[in-house]
Amino acid sequence: MLTIDSLSHRLSSYLEPTHINGVKRAYYYAEQAHTGQFRRSGEAYITHPLAVANILASVNMDHQSLMAAMLHDVIEDTGISKKAIAEQFGEPVADLVDGVSKLAKIEYESQAEKQALNFQKMAMAMAKDLRVIIVKLSDRLHNMRTLGAMPPDKKRRIAKETLEIYAPIAHRLGMNDWRIEFEDRGFAAMYPLRAQRLQASLQNVRGNRLTLVEKIQSAIDKRLRRDGIDGLVIGREKHLFSIYSKMRSKHRSFDEIMDVYAFRIIVEDIPTCYKTLGAIHNLYKPKPGEFKDYIAIPKENGYQSLHTLVIGTKGVPIEVQIRTKEMDELANFGVAAHWLYKSGNESDNSPASFTRANRWVKRLMEIEKHTHDSVDFIENVKIDLFRDEVYVFTPLGEIIELPAGSTPVDFAYAVHTQVGNSCVACRINDRPAPLSQTLESGQKVKVITSERSQPNPNWLNFVVTAKARSAIRHYLKTQRHMESVDLGKRMLMRALANIDIEMDNLSDEQILSLCDQTSTESIDELYENIGLGKQAAFAVAKILQPDLELKDAQAPITIEAADSLLISFARCCRPIPGDPIVGHVSSGKGVVVHSESCKNLQGLRSKGEQLTPSNWSANVKGEFLTEVQVEVKTERGIIASLATRIAQTGTSIEGIQVNERDAENSIITLTVGVTSRIHLANVMRSVRTMRSVQKVSRGKNN
Repeated sequence: MLTIDSLSHRLSSYLEPTHINGVKRAYYYAEQAHTGQFRRSGEAYITHPLAVANILASVNMDHQSLMAAMLHDVIEDTGISKKAIAEQFGEPVADLVDGVSKLAKIEYESQAEKQALNFQKMAMAMAKDLRVIIVKLSDRLHNMRTLGAMPPDKKRRIAKETLEIYAPIAHRLGMNDWRIEFEDRGFAAMYPLRAQRLQASLQNVRGNRLTLVEKIQSAIDKRLRRDGIDGLVIGREKHLFSIYSKMRSKHRSFDEIMDVYAFRIIVEDIPTCYKTLGAIHNLYKPKPGEFKDYIAIPKENGYQSLHTLVIGTKGVPIEVQIRTKEMDELANFGVAAHWLYKSGNESDNSPASFTRANRWVKRLMEIEKHTHDSVDFIENVKIDLFRDEVYVFTPLGEIIELPAGSTPVDFAYAVHTQVGNSCVACRINDRPAPLSQTLESGQKVKVITSERSQPNPNWLNFVVTAKARSAIRHYLKTQRHMESVDLGKRMLMRALANIDIEMDNLSDEQILSLCDQTSTESIDELYENIGLGKQAAFAVAKILQPDLELKDAQAPITIEAADSLLISFARCCRPIPGDPIVGHVSSGKGVVVHSESCKNLQGLRSKGEQLTPSNWSANVKGEFLTEVQVEVKTERGIIASLATRIAQTGTSIEGIQVNERDAENSIITLTVGVTSRIHLANVMRSVRTMRSVQKVSRGKNN
């Protein structure tokens, strides 16, 4: 049975006596605070903090983490304040306890907003001190080990939360041993029947496998000795959840997965790793495309190893991992190895996993900064947690790590947010490529930028990194705000001009009166509400002149470009420059522009919707979509001929729809991009001269 004395004896192998006394003092303080409290198993509650501290001791965590482990439930369960803990044990320990306490309420199946907010707190706590999450993970690990006393529904909820949040975090921090235990225990609690059946299948094949494993291990040992390599060869057993996941994701049978034999070789140093790889490839034939060098290019969580797949005798596939002892410890303990090495005084330098974990947490903070919604934040973080990596190069040869499935836009944002925002094109391996192309490891990527460019909302359909997604949304939201303020200001300015009031001449009292009576905090917020259609410009103007009539306030909106976030063009009539137009102010969406002849306007007027006169700027820019209907005699190649004729006029075709009227005649509806009515007339004139064309007209709703 674990006691404070047996833990103290364990700690004496790496902690100073004064630090051990601090841990013991925290234990006795927690024991007193939890007096009368029991776990579901019937044990005194203090057994839980003691066990959590013991888990941390297994990875040589520092004395402050161990003290925080002893005290981690004190604030939550006993009402003792953070201030009281700080007075007794110091500010760093109190901060750790407070950080872990704030994470205690994360519940996977609670309301999405609550869970997301708690996850955000976790990220903030991790940013201040990575030890917070390590203490939290060890707390969860002990809870998973003692899950048996819980009722089935709570067991499943905790297991689901562990599989979907805590196991991926352990993986991201490089804590492989903990991740495997989280996954296997979570799997057994979440799907007990599946776990039992899989375990039984594993037991059935274990005996037959053992002979072959020993034979392969002996052959590898013999080859290493022959080549003068001192290495430890270990046969690796696949864990349950890994087998289950591969069966599901790769649609493979249990037998197919178990046909692969896995070995790990631990050697002294990096040169020996590569020498060992050569020995293995001489012993067995390597499978092309199955070698990965994670020593030269470590994984995001700091993991380093050489991976190869070779074919043994009788075609048996053999997975081999080759690494140093230090790499093995880093692979098992990840970020916790930072304290393992510091406390052992073996090195004052942080291992790669610690540095990378800090970098990951900083990335979380960057995502958090660009995300206004906590639910969006947790979704972005989950994308970041569940990823396999690809490694691509900048033109200068720097390695950029990205999730599998990333595109050049993701690459651009990984380099710098401003590079992403101004990205217009790219070259992959010195060849032009679309921005939506999926990147592969080893490619060289060059991003072409333009100061006048800005993020395209369509990028959200293919980017995969949380950083790119949150940065694009942040930019579009900011841009939408700026556009709505500008549009609202113009609308109010014109409404006021109709009653002979100039915006620039408004007094501070008048502005305050407008804000007060519209319940807005500032004049910019009022402009934004007008631009978004939440408040009518004429109604705001009426505050300054109450006898103003509705018809007096109708000032036209000028349309200056095709690509505004707040001015869109109705699909029912697809207006283009030169068409008489009317604006429909739609709440929360801005202005939707219709042709004056649009049949849907009658319905909007009957509903009392807010319509405003609009006109085109003399210098209107951009390409506007409209529809052209072409009645043709059906003949082979007519669509290709039609597309070629339209392309010759410098016009883009965005869509084609064909309706056959009868065996000899068809109506082809083309959606084309034009700059004006004159441009459209030229297109229609060009099409009309074609031999098979009988009639050309614009879409029906004009």
